[in-house]
Amino acid sequence: MSVTPEHNPLLELSPQNLRAHAAEALTRARARSVVLTDAVDDEDLVRQHSKLMSPLVWDLAHIGSQEELWLVRDVGGREPLRPDIDDLYDAFQHARADRPALPLLGPAEARAYVREVREKAFDVLETAPLEGSRLTESAFAFGMITQHEQQHDETMLATHQLRKGEPVLHAPEPPPARAGRLPAEVFVPAGRFTMGTTAEPWALDNERPAHEIDVPAYFLDTGAVTCGAYVEFLESGGYDERRFWSEPGWAYRQEHDITAPRFWRREPGGWWRTRFGVHEPVPVNEPVVHVSYYEAEAYAAWAGKRLPTEAEWEKAARHDPATGRSRRFPWGDEEPTAEHANLGQRHLRAAEAGAYPAGASPLGVYQLIGDVWEWTSTDLHGYPGFAAFPYREYSEVFFGPEYKVLRGGSFGTDSAAIRGTFRNWDYPIRRQIFSGFRCARDARPGEVS
Repeated sequence: MSVTPEHNPLLELSPQNLRAHAAEALTRARARSVVLTDAVDDEDLVRQHSKLMSPLVWDLAHIGSQEELWLVRDVGGREPLRPDIDDLYDAFQHARADRPALPLLGPAEARAYVREVREKAFDVLETAPLEGSRLTESAFAFGMITQHEQQHDETMLATHQLRKGEPVLHAPEPPPARAGRLPAEVFVPAGRFTMGTTAEPWALDNERPAHEIDVPAYFLDTGAVTCGAYVEFLESGGYDERRFWSEPGWAYRQEHDITAPRFWRREPGGWWRTRFGVHEPVPVNEPVVHVSYYEAEAYAAWAGKRLPTEAEWEKAARHDPATGRSRRFPWGDEEPTAEHANLGQRHLRAAEAGAYPAGASPLGVYQLIGDVWEWTSTDLHGYPGFAAFPYREYSEVFFGPEYKVLRGGSFGTDSAAIRGTFRNWDYPIRRQIFSGFRCARDARPGEVS
């Protein structure tokens, strides 16, 4: 089987329409940044709500700093606006826990800075050639900065989840309910498929290049593991059974006295959770969220299953058995809409497992995009032929066994920052992120023809 590139509508845009597309993506990202930072007062903006996170005002100015570095200075060749703050907003120079002690821009100064940078970035977009270099081809640099801002918006959303106090973020309506009962799992036949991408113009370096990979037959859960199913694991004593946990997972659980998903608590009558300042009963049909890799791994062992590999996840999400090609998304090559997936903090919560039938994959797997990031059993690594671009620090420095890959995005991920090839990663202990999981299992002899 040869590697067949997916169809990408972005490649068909005229230069004028491509500039408009990039401008719209940047504008949507900035509107979201404004919502997340204007929702709180200046005191909350500069406060560190958790040592796991930066102050919101740091994220805001960091967004502007990266935009200045890549779009204003590099692509545009313009004079630096604030070279004096480059070090302050270099994520590799200062740990999150240390950032509140830095001489950061204040709220008013940070807002003025990002506005000025954006004005200059739009000036560059109007005149920059969209060909001739990898950085400008198909407006890649503008797409990269859009994705960077949206990723920090999701980080700021996670900070809001850690924030104490009354709710300040609101969703106008809940996500759709599930469409009906689904089979518990689907069978994915053995065979080769095309993983990764070479054709996606805004794909980041760790998604490249496209390559063929052979995947043995397996079964995959139709939907992510729900809170109701996870409660069964809890109530059966799963957190106290050493046999379900890996050695590092058990050590982590014991050291930190982990007894339930983060933000859950046991009250008379059942389990409750805190979600963006709202205290509510745990919804049994929604995917469980705020669980670490180790918790997901333990649940899977308790259920007699395992976590899927990254290749298994992507094959279920992209491979079309009828054509043999890999799609951009489970539903096809077109961009996500509100009918396809729960993205962009539209609902501030995951949808029930079984919602979004329009977003199902050809094999009938639901909600592979949106709702919750899904842990896989794969360590972050480069694909065969990987080349760091445009800088090593985006992903290459994270390669190795310390980080596990997550796939699919969450309700807090924007459509500009997710696709069937997109790869996220984090430490296996992380729980403040919008992480969930689904299970897989090997096909047993004689189970399938």
